[in-house]
Amino acid sequence: MTVAYDILATGSNLRLKQDFLGISSIVLVHAGGAKMLFDTGGYIARYGLLDALKARGLAPGDIDVVFLSHLHFDHSQNIDLFRGARVLVSREEWAYAEAPHADDLFMPWQIHHELDGHNLELIEGEGEIAPGVGFFPAPGHTPGCYAVRLETGEHGPVILAGDAIKHAKEALSERCDMAFDTIETGTASIRRILGEAERIVPGHFQELIRQGDRFVWEDTFELTLVVR
Repeated sequence: MTVAYDILATGSNLRLKQDFLGISSIVLVHAGGAKMLFDTGGYIARYGLLDALKARGLAPGDIDVVFLSHLHFDHSQNIDLFRGARVLVSREEWAYAEAPHADDLFMPWQIHHELDGHNLELIEGEGEIAPGVGFFPAPGHTPGCYAVRLETGEHGPVILAGDAIKHAKEALSERCDMAFDTIETGTASIRRILGEAERIVPGHFQELIRQGDRFVWEDTFELTLVVR
C-alpha cells in the first residue's frame, strides 16, 4: 500500500522575549484510502489548518484518524474540529496530563474533558495504524510522547517526530534540550529517530533530510507578521 504525506503546517520555534509564539508541524498522511492527521496544532494555527485542508479539497470531516504526538496545547488544541475522527493518544500521555510536571505549563485546560467527547483510543508500546504507518514511544519532552514512522516508497522511512525532536539543534547535537521527563530519556529517543529515518518532520522546524551521516534542511521558512 502506498503511503504519502503532506506537511500542512511547517513548524517554527519562534518566541517572544518571554512568551510562546511557535507553531507546531501538522502533517496529513494518506495510507490506502484513509486520511490521518498527525497533530492538530494550537489556536494560533487554526485558520491556517482549515485553509490548508480546503486547498486540498478536504474538510475536517474527511479526516479518518488523528494521531496526537502528545497533549501540549500547541499540538492538540484544534482537536475539537475533528469529532468524527478516531483519535489516538498514548496511555502514558493520558495519565501524565492528569498530573504534569510542576514546570510544565503547556498542558491545556480540560484536555481530558475535550477528548472524552471523541472516539478516543489509548495506545501502548509499538504498533501499526495501517500498513506502512507505525507508531512508537519517543519519551523525553513528556513521558508519553510518541512518534509515527511512515514507510514511503519515494523517500524511504520518514518519521513524524513531534516534540521528540523539536528543531534542528536537537538533531545536530543529538541531545534533548527541553524535557519534562528526563534529558537522558529524550536524548535516547532522538538518537533512535536519527538512526532509523531518512527524513524527519520535527515538531517546530522544517523537514530534515539525510545526507550521508548528517541531516540538512532545504526549505526556507517565511512568516508574514501583520501588525494592526
